Amino acid sequence: MDNAPMESFFGSLKNELVHRTRVRPRRDAKAALFEDIAIFCNRKRRHSSIEDRTPEQARIDMAAAMAAQ
Repeated sequence: MDNAPMESFFGSLKNELVHRTRVRPRRDAKAALFEDIAIFCNRKRRHSSIEDRTPEQARIDMAAAMAAQ
C-alpha cells in the first residue's frame, strides 16, 4: 500500500504547525490541529492535485456540476 499522500500531509502539518507552535494542554493542541486542518487546509490552502483550488471550492464545483446534469 502506498502511504505517500498521508506522509506528505503529515510532513506538511509538522512543518507548518507542529514545529512552529508550542502548546501546553492537550485540548489546545487538538484545537490547533482542528483549526489547521478544517480551516486552513480545507478552506484556504490551494492544492495542485485539484487544479490549484481549495478542497472546499472543488467540492462546491463538483456539486454544481452534478446538479447541472
